Formats: sequence, structure tokens, C-alpha cells
Amino acid sequence: MTQWQCKKFDELTKEELYQILKVRQNVFILEQNCAYEDIDGLDDAAWHLIGSDIDALGSLSINAYLRILGPGVKYTEISFGRVLISMHARGFGLGQELVAKAISIINEEFPNQSIKISAQQHLLRFYSAFGFESVSDPYDEDGIAHIEMLKV
Repeated sequence: MTQWQCKKFDELTKEELYQILKVRQNVFILEQNCAYEDIDGLDDAAWHLIGSDIDALGSLSINAYLRILGPGVKYTEISFGRVLISMHARGFGLGQELVAKAISIINEEFPNQSIKISAQQHLLRFYSAFGFESVSDPYDEDGIAHIEMLKV
């Protein structure tokens, strides 16, 4: 059973931060074969939404993750990114649950404000289902086609 937490950077334990960086590395760098600078200086300004459970050995296992950035951090608008579902947790609807929780948190913290994201282009329909609309032409980001999307 996935447990959800949303924490600011300074609220993360060392183990949580380690596991976040590990799962981001596994998904974005190793699995997607994309050499890029994951530690980009924005984590300390973010809220970290974590869906996790405890594995058979008693260690934290992150199933779902994204980070939320306030207005003016990456874009003028609020944004979220580094959206991932770990390989072992895919196919159970966690992606929809993760994005829905992020939108709910954003609406609580920043009511009536737009959300802008940089989405991998193949996920256009996924994000469109949440009310996001494309606002850019496709562009290359680290060898993967992306598109900027906005939810007003």
C-alpha cells in the first residue's frame, strides 16, 4: 500500500533524500539512457511528493515521485517535474494518482494559479486528461522530445 507524503527539502530525512536521488537516477539516467545533470540546484526550493512503502527488508521503497516548484523558480507559473513511477510499481495507476495529488496540493497552496510543465512529448494525452494544453512546439531536452504544457 503506497503511503503519500509531501515535504519541503529541509523536512526530508537523509534516507528519503538518498532514495529520491537513487530512484531519479535509475529512471531518468539509467533506464532512459540519458546523461544529464539531475542535481540541478532546484531541489532545495521544491516540495517533494513521495509515494512509498517499506520493502521486505524494512527499507524505504519509492514507488512514485515528483517535485513541485513555486512560481518564479523554473517558470513564472508554478510547475512540477521529475515525474516518475519506479519500474516495479508501474501498471497500477500510480501515475494518475501522483499527478492528481500534485494538482490538489498546488491548488491548496496556490489557489487559482496556472501550472506549467515540460512534458515528454509521448505523454501529451496523459497530461491532457488533467486539463493541460500544449503551449510550445516540441523541443529536444537531453535527447528526448518534450513539449511545454499549461493548465489554467
